[in-house]
Amino acid sequence: MSLAHVDPEIAELIKAEERRQADTVKLIPSENYVSRAVLEATGTVLTNKYSEGYAGKRYYEGQQVIDQIESIAIDRAKSLFGVNHANVQPYSGSPANLAIYLAFLQPGDTVMGMGLPFGGHLTHGWSVSATGKWFTPVRYGVREDTGRIDMDEVRALALEHRPKLIFCGGTAIPREIDFPAFASIAREVGAVLAADIAHIAGLIAGGAHPSPVGHADVISTTTHKTLRGPRGAMLMATSDEHATALNKAVFPGLQGGPHNHTTAAIAVALKEASTPEFSVYAHQVVANSRALAEELLARGFDLVSGGTDNHLILIDLTSKGVAGKPAAKALDRAGLETNYNTVPFDPRKPFDPSGIRIGTPSVTSRGMGEAEMRQIGAWMDEVVTAVAKDDAEDVIARVHGELSELTARFPAPGLA
Repeated sequence: MSLAHVDPEIAELIKAEERRQADTVKLIPSENYVSRAVLEATGTVLTNKYSEGYAGKRYYEGQQVIDQIESIAIDRAKSLFGVNHANVQPYSGSPANLAIYLAFLQPGDTVMGMGLPFGGHLTHGWSVSATGKWFTPVRYGVREDTGRIDMDEVRALALEHRPKLIFCGGTAIPREIDFPAFASIAREVGAVLAADIAHIAGLIAGGAHPSPVGHADVISTTTHKTLRGPRGAMLMATSDEHATALNKAVFPGLQGGPHNHTTAAIAVALKEASTPEFSVYAHQVVANSRALAEELLARGFDLVSGGTDNHLILIDLTSKGVAGKPAAKALDRAGLETNYNTVPFDPRKPFDPSGIRIGTPSVTSRGMGEAEMRQIGAWMDEVVTAVAKDDAEDVIARVHGELSELTARFPAPGLA
């Protein structure tokens, strides 16, 4: 029986979410639209099958099909990113990063990563994460005058603390990551370098961002965000030694059976990402991000680091006289979906920060270009200005109506 028949309440909520995704402008940089093909692969009978172990070495019988699917996903990941080894089983980005710890560290060892308030990730050793509780964290940030990572400071901290693992990458970094510089520092102190490319994997695959391959010892990534796949993750390496350690850490170290329906959807997304059309998409994501940043700068917004090199823009709203949380909620009511976010050296608390974080992966997937980015920037300015004046509802209603015309002209992929 159909979902609508078995559980009409959930079926209607799913339809409501589909309508919401179609009718809003998604500017959260970690979100995207997957294709109809990826959606179809995700919702299949593969979810019925348990497959502990790896292809050819399972603990359950009946793996004739599953082994082929996982092997295809691995081969496509290796080809797309130019690596010798790939593991497509991690359930999401955080477990993938935790597997890196398990593979190369002992409890209490020192790990170095970007501090969460500066754009790093929880799993790079932040205090509320298991990685900050079970290991000894050392954190680097950005320069206050430029908003960019100071590689001299990174080197000085590494030489002082001698971490066994160094993470580069994060969740709110609007600039290119200097993988060669991080690799040089890691070699100097004898650390394993892990590049977390969760946000920029699609840009790397499409040739719109430098790759960590050849510099980082291990690479972790989610498979959604700019890569336009399902909610999953991958680990990659070039050496046999690192790959063996990672595989043992994922299974049996952290996980049981992989989610086979997700593995199939990852394979589909990787095939899509290997096409010339995806390369065009990746470069347009960056072009759109820069166009949106330029429009916001022209309207007096304060952008962390002064702009962007990738898909992401981090905005400090202090000069606009409004905090990030009320701005994000007002923008959401207008149909502009963002997330409130801390900014470097933020005097406010994380749940009520000074900034918002936006990005262009989703709007680019809808086919929007630089002209639409300039319009989005204008709408954002109108809403934020109205919020600061405590007179926003009429502006929000008008912007929402105008925005509906835009979303109607650019249908969301996978939803039609």
